[in-house]
Amino acid sequence: MDDGYLAPFQLSDDQWRARLDTLEYEVLRNSGTERPFTGEYTDTETAGTYHCRACDAPLFTSTEKFHSHCGWPSFFAPLAEDRVRYLEDHSIPGRPRVEVRCANCDSHLGHVFEGEGYDTPTDLRYCINSVCLRLDEAQG
Repeated sequence: MDDGYLAPFQLSDDQWRARLDTLEYEVLRNSGTERPFTGEYTDTETAGTYHCRACDAPLFTSTEKFHSHCGWPSFFAPLAEDRVRYLEDHSIPGRPRVEVRCANCDSHLGHVFEGEGYDTPTDLRYCINSVCLRLDEAQG
């Protein structure tokens, strides 16, 4: 989906392909989805900061991560609102969603859902593909 957004971090398609493996490229650059319950961070409770796997921008922290049992890592808020951007997603007929992208490189991360009844401070679930993230574990 091209909405005219110009990300600060940009690479050519060939550079993205060289930087990312096949699954990373499919999800991050083509808005794909990894299979549920297969990602390395789905159930991780390790403290730290989750970075964009494509450009290394910090996006989420373990403090906002929670167990949603949906098959993908879930967060109730990003590290800061300027770290992500949102797009309307009408790729599934009759089921509009809000896509979440990295604001730094415009890579697809997942979707955000509201009002699902999770006991979180924001009532939001950022459903993010593990393959889009890299965990920088907290020191100390």
